[in-house]
Amino acid sequence: MRSLFHLAFNVTDLNEARRFYGDVLGCREGRSTETWVDFDFFTHQISLHLGEPFRTARTGHVGEHLVPMPHFGLILQRADWQALADRLQAQGVAFVIEPQLRFAGQPGAQWTMFFLDPFGNPIEVKGFESLETVYVS
Repeated sequence: MRSLFHLAFNVTDLNEARRFYGDVLGCREGRSTETWVDFDFFTHQISLHLGEPFRTARTGHVGEHLVPMPHFGLILQRADWQALADRLQAQGVAFVIEPQLRFAGQPGAQWTMFFLDPFGNPIEVKGFESLETVYVS
């Protein structure tokens, strides 16, 4: 079964959302109205609606870090992850957790980075040498 993931969440300014998701992240804009806009978020659909964003807190214990919860994100091949990390750094994006390797030498070794959109929504991007190892324990 082939599927696409869909996530709808709130932002407080659609023009700022277009700048961040379109210009900074490079996501293609889809349909929109005066109260929401869709983006192709790396082949998945996100729908940004005007409203109050999720309340988040750094309560997720992962390794030595407390990560923002709730959060969403994506998993990329390592080379694509590095290209996105470089793009975000060039755009001056502030990181909650800087791009780094996590669980080195262990099953599930992964590159990760956390950052916030302009509305405080946390995004994690993971990078794996092979997507076949995402669920290896």
